[in-house]
Amino acid sequence: MRIDETFTVAEGRAAGLSTKELRHPGLAIPTRGLRVAAARAGDLTVRAGALLRCAPPGSAISHGSALRLDGVDLPWRVDRDDLVHVSVPSSAVVPRRAGYVIHTHDADPPVRRTNGLLVVTAEQAWRQLAGALPLDELVVLGDSLLRRKDPVSDRAALEATVHATPAGARGVARMRAALDDLRPGTDSPMETRARLVLVRAGLPCPAVNVPVLDPAGRFVALPDMTYFAEKIAIEYDGDVHRTDARTWRRDVAKRQWLEDLGWRTVIVTADDVYRHPARLTERVAALLRARTVSGRAEK
Repeated sequence: MRIDETFTVAEGRAAGLSTKELRHPGLAIPTRGLRVAAARAGDLTVRAGALLRCAPPGSAISHGSALRLDGVDLPWRVDRDDLVHVSVPSSAVVPRRAGYVIHTHDADPPVRRTNGLLVVTAEQAWRQLAGALPLDELVVLGDSLLRRKDPVSDRAALEATVHATPAGARGVARMRAALDDLRPGTDSPMETRARLVLVRAGLPCPAVNVPVLDPAGRFVALPDMTYFAEKIAIEYDGDVHRTDARTWRRDVAKRQWLEDLGWRTVIVTADDVYRHPARLTERVAALLRARTVSGRAEK
C-alpha cells in the first residue's frame, strides 16, 4: 500500500502494514482510523475524501465545504471556518471527529460528484447556509454562485430550491428575500456589497457588468455597475487595482474612454463599503440627480 493513498487503519493492517509503518512520518491522521499522505493533509479534497471513507451511506460533503470545493467566493464568516462539513442520514450514529462538523438530514439532499467526491449541489449548500447568514451575506453568496465566469448555478435553480423549501424551515424567509436582490454576472463579493449599499439606501439598483459601446458599436468598457440612462459607471477597486501596474494602466485608459463618451465614473473602495457607506450613497445620489436634471434640460 502506498503512503500517498488515503486508507483506513484496517485496510493498512490487511495490507500488512505494521503499527510502526502506520505511524510513518509521511502519513497524517486527519481523523481517527484514517491515514493520508502528510504532504496533502491540508488539502480540502483529501480531508473530505478521508471522512467519506468512514461515513455512513447517504453522506455528502455539505455547507461551505461543498462550495469551497467549487472555488466559490465565500462570505467571511463561512470562509474562516476551515472544518469539513458533511451531511449524514439522521438515522445514522456518527461519533464526533476533530476537524469535522456532522450535520444530519431526514430526506436525501440533491448531490453531485466533484473531484470524485459526493457533494451536495451548490443550491442545496446555499439553502443550508441560509439559516446562519444575514440577508445581505446570503445575497453575496448567491451572487457568487451566479458569477460571470464559470458560474456554478443559475437563478432558475436557486428559485426552484427556494420554492421546494417548506414554509417555516430555517432560513427560508431570508432565501425568499435574497432572490429579489440576486444579480447574475458579478465578478467579486465586494461588487455585490457595494451594490447593496446603494440599494439599501433607497437608490435604484444599477445594472451589473453590462458592456458600454461607442456610437459605432465598438466595445469600450465593462463597468462593474452602471446607470445607463445617466451614463454613470461604478467601479469597485480592490488592492490589485493599486498594486498591479498593468491593471492600473488599463483602468486609466478605460476611464478616459468612458469620459470621452460623456460618462462619469465613481470609484468605490472597501472604506466606502464598510466605513463610510453614506459618503458613497450621497455621491451617487447627487450624480443621479444632476444627470437626470441635465438629461431633461437637453431634451
